[in-house]
Amino acid sequence: MSSLPNYIVIEGPIGVGKSSLAQRLANDFSSQLMLEEVDENPFLEQFYQRPREAALSTQLFFLMHRTRQIKELRQTDIFSQSKIADYLIEKDQLFAQVTLSPTEYELYLQVYEHMIIDAPKPDLVVYLQAPVPTLFERIRKRGRNYERFIESSYLEQLNEVYADFFYHYNETPLLIVNASDIDFINNDRDYEQLKSQIINTTSGRHYFNPLPFVS
Repeated sequence: MSSLPNYIVIEGPIGVGKSSLAQRLANDFSSQLMLEEVDENPFLEQFYQRPREAALSTQLFFLMHRTRQIKELRQTDIFSQSKIADYLIEKDQLFAQVTLSPTEYELYLQVYEHMIIDAPKPDLVVYLQAPVPTLFERIRKRGRNYERFIESSYLEQLNEVYADFFYHYNETPLLIVNASDIDFINNDRDYEQLKSQIINTTSGRHYFNPLPFVS
């Protein structure tokens, strides 16, 4: 089996499948897995029910959690074992832009500037894209109780900020994946196609659309 890049980040909006893909890759390659652990955020359910009341506390909790994980990553030998994360630290500001009021965002940025550290650069970022109806269906299937309050307008805003961010992104090699018609969890053929593309993307910006199945 070919090897993965040393440090891969899987990114994309809620429900697109980034954690599931990260977990399957980590299992295949015996990689260290770094997940967001969203269930640990005690403010998240309140945020989905009453966004204005809980947006800042939700966002600050995620910022502290992500920063702590990045610090731990920096303290390890980045080359000792391949590592796969389901978030890019810069994504924290994307969510903050969508969820916070202007005054909250200004406060958030002050905290961000004091907390954030120089995170190791990934060897590859995999950006999974999917339209809102696909995201909704995948969110419904995984059945997290608190996510039943998510609104389509919120997912639409996230899709927009993600698309804009990665349109301008040039910090690392980038693989943009059309994930709307690909099932890399239950369909081995889809997964192997995507895995091969990930292994062979070592520089530049690339786009991946799964090949249609021919019987």
